This record gives sequence, structure tokens and C-alpha cells, in this order.
Amino acid sequence: MGKLKTKIMIFSRTAILLAGILLSAAASAGAQSRRASRMTREEYIDRYKSIAVLQMERYGIPASITMAQGILESDSGNSRLSLESNNHFGIKCKRNWTGPAVYHDDDEAGECFRAYESVEASYHDHAVFLDTQPRYDSLFAYSATDYKSWARGLKAAGYATAPDYAQRLVLLIETYKLYLLDRPDGERLYASGVGGKNDPDEWFASQSTVSDRGTLFDPDDYRVTINAHEGYNVYATNGVHYVLAKEGDTFESLGRTFRISAGNLRKFNDLKSGRRVQPSTGEAVYIERKKTGWGGNARQHICRDGETARSVGQSYAIRARSLEKLNRLKRGAPLESGREIRIK
Repeated sequence: MGKLKTKIMIFSRTAILLAGILLSAAASAGAQSRRASRMTREEYIDRYKSIAVLQMERYGIPASITMAQGILESDSGNSRLSLESNNHFGIKCKRNWTGPAVYHDDDEAGECFRAYESVEASYHDHAVFLDTQPRYDSLFAYSATDYKSWARGLKAAGYATAPDYAQRLVLLIETYKLYLLDRPDGERLYASGVGGKNDPDEWFASQSTVSDRGTLFDPDDYRVTINAHEGYNVYATNGVHYVLAKEGDTFESLGRTFRISAGNLRKFNDLKSGRRVQPSTGEAVYIERKKTGWGGNARQHICRDGETARSVGQSYAIRARSLEKLNRLKRGAPLESGREIRIK
């Protein structure tokens, strides 16, 4: 009986040892499998860059910014939050969220995060979130190619608590040349790896609508379609929507298309309602009231020959009268070439 008990004990210890070895091997294999299946940044960019470009075309948010945020917030699609709930941008529930949710420890324990049925839905909600939250309004005054200002603006608006959040975004954009996605035919340029200057600072400095001193402004440098209506592309400057007049357009015809009176359209574009002036082909026509100041970082505009407060206001979506008051200008007076005027 004693010998049998000893054999049973030896067998039990052996079985336990073997079980431990098998469990350890399984865990190691599982860990190796997880490491092998971990998505790289390059794979993440290749998989989702088309969605980022689509949101840029719809909302004017730089595709480079969307991709960099996705990489950073989701750990290139490898984070628990992104794997379990398709949340690639760390967006929390907040009061107005009525969709599905998951709970994770973040700044505090058990915080509520939005959950999505697909990654595409997460990308779309990220664009809508930035577009509809008032604290991000000023970002849409920046060009869709001005990724540095967008990065700084996101940090300033409180998107993330990390003190170097803007620097991280810019580093990702420049390391992986994501700035190519912001340009026309960006996906092809990104795929080929050519088309951008070796020094992105130099190229984007010439494209930026933002400077500390002043700026020469050209709407064509940043024009991005954010919507369409009745055959018209709808754009936005300084958060104000406008269209480009087609040949034969009048304020009356545009008013019928957008359900706005011709008189109000003239007011929106700083024209007296009684005058029968009509827009020229290709001219920007605002379909809502312009603002009283520029929402970006720039504070001055360097005038070109022949400009007036109205023409400058049309470029920046600022009311002419606001510019005249800000700079103590006479109504309709021409501005000297090279003169700096305040825009905020």
C-alpha cells in the first residue's frame, strides 16, 4: 500500500509538471501569435488611408491628421479599445452619445468610450465629432494642407492631455510622409513615395494660411469640398460655407437653389441689397453670414494692389464692416499694396 501511494504521488507530480509545461508552452505560443499578428504602422496606414482621404474630402480635415491620430490613439489598431469596440480615436461617450459603449480605465477608472460596428464608422464619427464640437471650430480656418496648425489646434482645444500631443502627431506625419495624402491625388503620391519636397517644412510654409506676422491669402491653396448640393460643391472658409458661381448665375438663381433670398445673399457678400450686381463666374458666393474676425492664428493680412476691405473679407469670410472698424478704414476705400491690416 505504501509503495502504491508513493507511485501515485510521483505520477501526480509528473502530471502537474507536464501540465505546467504545456500551459507555459501554450501561453508562449499565444504571445508569439499575438506578436506575429500585431499590425504595423505601415499596414495600418495602407489599410485605412482611403477612409481618411474620404473624410478629408467631406469635412476638410487633413487626412494626415486623421491618420496620425488613428495611429496614436489606437496604437496602430492594436489597442484593446480599438480591437474590442472599433474605437480608433479614443472618443469618450459624453452626454449626447446614445450608441453602444464600453468601459476602460483612462484618466479615471471605468470611463465610458464610444463603440462602433466598424472601423469606418469610427473614422466617420471622428470627423463629425470635430465638425460639430464648438471648441474645434477654429481648426477649420486652417488649410487642409496645414497639418502643423491642425496638430497645435487639436492640442490647444483639449483633444488630448499629453503635453507633447501636437509634436507626436507632426512626428508621425513627417516620418511616414502622411502629408502626401493631403494633396490632390494624395493616395497615388503616397503609394509612389514621391511628389513632396524632401523638406516638408519648406513646402508647407509656402502653402500655409497661417503665420505670426501676416499672410498673402489665396483661397485656391486650401479649397476642399465638404459637401454638394444641386450640382454645386460647397466649401468653407473660417467656418463659413460658400459656393463658386457658375456662368450665368445670379444672386436670384443661387437664392432659389439654396433657399435664401437674393437680398440676404447680397448682404452675406457685403453688397447693398438694392444694387443689381451679379457674381462673376468662379467668384466665391457665401451662403451664410460671414464672421467678425479670423479664426486662425494669423493676425494681419498683407494687402495686394487694388484690394478693399470687401475683397479681403471675401477671402477670409470676414464682414467688410468688421475689417473697416478694426482698422479704422473709410468704407470702400482702396488699400495700399503692402499695407498690413488686422484681421482679428
